[in-house]
Amino acid sequence: MLNLPLLCPVVGKEQIFMTTANKNNGQTEEKITALYCRLSVDDDNKDEESNSITNQKQILSDFAKKEGYTNTMFFVDDGVSGTTFQRPSFQRMEKMAENGEIGTIIVKDLSRFGREQVEMGRLTQMVYPSLGIRFIAIQERVDTLTGDGVEMMPFHNIFNEWYAAQTSKKIRAVWQTKAEHGERVSSTIPYGYKKAEDNPKKWLVDEPAAQTVRKIYALCLAGKGPMQIARQLEEEQVLVPAAYLEYCGRKHAQKVPKNPYAWEQATVGYILENRQYTGCAVNFKSTTVSYKVHKRIQHSEEDYQIIPNMQEAIIPEEQWLRVQELRKSKRRPTKTGRTSLFSGLVYCYDCKAKMHFVAAKSMTRKQEHFRCSRYKSGRGECSMHYIRDTVLEKLVLEAVSDLADFARCYEPVFLYMLAKKNNAMRQKKFQRLEKAVDSGTKRIAEIDRLIERVFEQNAAGILSDERFAVMLRKYEQEQKELTEEVAESRQTLENAEQKAVDLRLVLRTLREMTDIKELTPTLVNSLIERIEVHNSDKSSGHSRVKVDIYFTAVGMIDIPTGKEIQAMIEEIQKNPQDFKFVA
Repeated sequence: MLNLPLLCPVVGKEQIFMTTANKNNGQTEEKITALYCRLSVDDDNKDEESNSITNQKQILSDFAKKEGYTNTMFFVDDGVSGTTFQRPSFQRMEKMAENGEIGTIIVKDLSRFGREQVEMGRLTQMVYPSLGIRFIAIQERVDTLTGDGVEMMPFHNIFNEWYAAQTSKKIRAVWQTKAEHGERVSSTIPYGYKKAEDNPKKWLVDEPAAQTVRKIYALCLAGKGPMQIARQLEEEQVLVPAAYLEYCGRKHAQKVPKNPYAWEQATVGYILENRQYTGCAVNFKSTTVSYKVHKRIQHSEEDYQIIPNMQEAIIPEEQWLRVQELRKSKRRPTKTGRTSLFSGLVYCYDCKAKMHFVAAKSMTRKQEHFRCSRYKSGRGECSMHYIRDTVLEKLVLEAVSDLADFARCYEPVFLYMLAKKNNAMRQKKFQRLEKAVDSGTKRIAEIDRLIERVFEQNAAGILSDERFAVMLRKYEQEQKELTEEVAESRQTLENAEQKAVDLRLVLRTLREMTDIKELTPTLVNSLIERIEVHNSDKSSGHSRVKVDIYFTAVGMIDIPTGKEIQAMIEEIQKNPQDFKFVA
């Protein structure tokens, strides 16, 4: 966004342009007078007459009639925050303004127009004057045609933005208080529940929808994936959630598809992951970047607040946990119906593509194997990278056992190794993010200068209005995207500084798995992040395959020799202060 001196009133060429381009109170007869209304869900006293949509419409109608505006059109955004300008009706009004269909925009007061002072200044001081649009705010007596109230507009905008920030703080405080008292924060009701008529805060089981939820979980436990479940529900003519709510006559914000039975894979996946079906409430799953940036940031599961027994359970807790375990595996069965513990985890070392699990009715268990997905009988992009499933299982079991034994017997050394490894990895990531923030910030400032330049060229007649509009939109879009990226990177850096890796938690997990007889899906899914298979080495006359195993939160780690362990113990003893930090 362009950083303008907002205290400067609109005068000079822009004002003269508006005066000469408009007739009859600044509006040609064919142009529309836009009457804009807005009410936010966050506005205090929103039910009071002073801020209601009905009252805004009445005030705007009376003013337009009194001032002689006849070609009027209402644009209404109900339940949308003033800190964002991505509002349906506002966007429609802006598009019509860009097309030259609007001559005047009238609002009850500046806060109804928006609560973000920089964008308010840009629109009222740059965009609208360049389009020949008159802007009027009744309550503050602002009129960009006559110049009345314009010099005070920046101060009103700053106050409105401050009000939005304070309102956001109050709302967050209310949520926090509710959560501390064991109340549900979210008002969104999952498919399968409905509000009690006598108590909107109480959720009741919506039995027809709940039956579908139970069916989805049962199909998942039977080995079907989200896409397969979605197809089966469509074949059985089960209404999608939005169509079901529409059929029941309930209010909802979802779009009903043309085919009311066309279930989406993502919808099924969301239902399978929603813990609230166990009867609990889940608070603080996500938050917004700020009161200005409404992009949602997902919290990690350890930051969730889980409140049990908030409503009747549709899915038992143990069933939900089992489904999560299966979902993490994400195995695709072969035509034989058989799968591997490592399906979805095995990759080719050379091309980094996934390796396919191969099984057939003619194969024995010892013949089932993995091979590179890009290998096609010697005609593909890569070589086979063959490894038998039983061999891989043996190698992984040995690696897990060795790591668990090492972590148990040499806890200080293990912690020391992990700390050094993780610190190095974090440092590289932080450096990339810091570089991205720095370059993004510089480019945003550069775009500000470019926007100023094209505006000056347009005012001087060097740049046509059409070309000016195209370039302005291009620069603004780039700047908007960069601003969001920079904000996200900064948030990541802040979060990373606050949350260090709990190395002892990793150790505790490994300690529980020291006496391992066989691998289980839970163990594999908990500890193994990725497996890379090298091409076979036949130089010795026998086929040997090297495997790189990447452990969750640890990465690839080599168990040190006795001599190396002794050296690290001595290093820890020499630098106890450093070790104290990582331990």
